[in-house]
Amino acid sequence: MADAPPKSRTSERKLTHLRASLEGDVSFPRLTTGLGEYRFLHQALPELDWADVDLRCTFLGHSLCAPLLISSMTGGAEASGDLSPEEINLRLAQAAQEFGLALGVGSQRAALEHPELAHTYQVRHVAPDILLLANLGAVQLNYGYDVAECRRAVEMIEANGLILHLNPLQEYFQPQGNLNFSGLLGKIEALCQALEVPVIVKEVGGGICPQVAKKLIQAGVAAIDVAGAGGTSWIKVEGQLTPDPVKRHVAHTFADWGIPTAEALIAVREALPQIPLIASGGLRSGLDVAKAVALGADVAGIAGPLLSAAHDSLARLQGLIPRILQELKLAMFATGSTTLTDLCRPGVLIRE
Repeated sequence: MADAPPKSRTSERKLTHLRASLEGDVSFPRLTTGLGEYRFLHQALPELDWADVDLRCTFLGHSLCAPLLISSMTGGAEASGDLSPEEINLRLAQAAQEFGLALGVGSQRAALEHPELAHTYQVRHVAPDILLLANLGAVQLNYGYDVAECRRAVEMIEANGLILHLNPLQEYFQPQGNLNFSGLLGKIEALCQALEVPVIVKEVGGGICPQVAKKLIQAGVAAIDVAGAGGTSWIKVEGQLTPDPVKRHVAHTFADWGIPTAEALIAVREALPQIPLIASGGLRSGLDVAKAVALGADVAGIAGPLLSAAHDSLARLQGLIPRILQELKLAMFATGSTTLTDLCRPGVLIRE
């Protein structure tokens, strides 16, 4: 296995990323998710009872009360000042349990290399019933990780599945970034064959194109999260943090790099009509979730707004999630959609 970075540096980077996400301007300068280009066709006579609108769905064999994934965010560092990755994860998990949602944790590499950090990811005791997803960088399969490490990540948090994230541009900007992405597809395929839980592959804000999605599905990946551009720009985050003046300039050049979320979602769904598909990347409201579902997503992932709320308090998070779910339900009601399947029928969503 590649040499592990010192614990202090790993933890410091986790906390720096967390603080940047909470406090800094880390959005794409000009690029948007593309969801704003769409609007729903209002139905003045919806011909349904509000009480009958049903947000429930099934994803990877698990029943969810709504098609919402609390996207991977944090873990891997001890509390420092007002930042506590462990407390944030616990609050997110409690909310996921309360509202019947799915949850992904942040990258667990830190805990694999420093087991004393495992507790910052462990939330199953407060969320016994949720769809819980472990998380590792796919590129680590080229740096000494294999099925054993992936299995440890899953067992560490009693997860129902494993997210492998793809982040080639982010790795370029990180200190000692891992840039050997060659031959990775075959290792992902071997992992999918050996691991006991489903493997989901996502980007971190650059989007996944249909050609890559097809290769991943053929390799045995169970679901794709397009994780498109338009939300948090990790190029911008890393560009602000790097001490290298050349990389800071390169980050400015590539600040708007990526496939917008709506564009990636539509293209992947058209190419792969039947696969379990997650849409994330810049979603901020229940209306965004509704648009993502109408464009072909089975589940929508939200990160930033939920991270901010969870950082403040569990109470604020418990207030935000019902608002998101009410926005989704109202979009369904006002389009005459009793079920999520109804929301996907032709003519419901219109491009401006």
